[in-house]
Amino acid sequence: MKLHVDLKENGYDILVEHGILAHIQEVVDLKRKVMIITDENVPKAYTDTIAKQCKEAYIEVLPAGEASKQLSTFQALCEKLLNNHFSRKDCVLALGGGVIGDVSGFVASAYMRGIDFIQVPTTTLSQIDSSIGGKVAVNLDEVKNIIGAFYQPRKVIIDPDTLQSLPKRHYINGLIEALKAGLIYDASLFELFESEDIQAVYDTILYKALCVKKAVVEKDEKEQNLRKILNFGHTIGHAIESYYHLEEYLHGECVAMGMLYFIDDPSLKQRVLRVYERLGIQKETSFDPTSIYHLLCNDKKASGNSVTCVHVKELGKAELIETPLELLKTKLGG
Repeated sequence: MKLHVDLKENGYDILVEHGILAHIQEVVDLKRKVMIITDENVPKAYTDTIAKQCKEAYIEVLPAGEASKQLSTFQALCEKLLNNHFSRKDCVLALGGGVIGDVSGFVASAYMRGIDFIQVPTTTLSQIDSSIGGKVAVNLDEVKNIIGAFYQPRKVIIDPDTLQSLPKRHYINGLIEALKAGLIYDASLFELFESEDIQAVYDTILYKALCVKKAVVEKDEKEQNLRKILNFGHTIGHAIESYYHLEEYLHGECVAMGMLYFIDDPSLKQRVLRVYERLGIQKETSFDPTSIYHLLCNDKKASGNSVTCVHVKELGKAELIETPLELLKTKLGG
């Protein structure tokens, strides 16, 4: 399967194929220096499969998790590129989940003011959502994605077979972003979660979720307006992540909790809760509302005393509403 993200000079292809890692050299230019950035959770076999197809591979294995998404990691990787004499003709290849894609893309965006960046996502979260659209970033202290850029990949290569090594919790974590895409844009995608064997229809879920992300990004690459709907659940979700020091819960789990605050139709909310139960997704956690409020004030979507929140009033349709921070504090129970 091939999709093209049409962004004029920044456009790129998304290739989805079972087993594509084994012949990735046929679709990506690896006849140059390639820094493969991955983490400890990604099977070494995936890295080796790609490295042996490269003319000159440099492998950087980072600790797994949000702790790697820091400025210190960014600096260390840039130094590695410099010390190994990478030029503007060379490239960075991200092999892993959302953290690896984010930090690798930010490195590629900044080194020599931009070198080629290839996304090879190996988790449901990165395949369905984070590898597409060009948002790259690192965290500062415990504030998510506050330092970053818009930098599109040259190509996205998705091999669904890589999900075989993924723990169930991480597999479900990424599916939440597809559920989100259905709620805000594609009712038929959401309905798959209500009636189908999820693993059996994963390829369909992936395709539909990619089509949502592609359609939105093509209309609004730099998040001036429409693309903000992709933040559904993220405003409070990111704050919950930060509250738990980016450790207790996974990104998708926090987004799932965050979405419930902004589903305005009670009957739809009940349908969502039934899907959560079906997938084993936690619907709530305990937190100090005042602490969450202060984290919301630091959110990059906040402006003055308000923040743009994404509401879903009916299935498949999202609405952007400028919301006073004090009202959010009340919604949180503070």
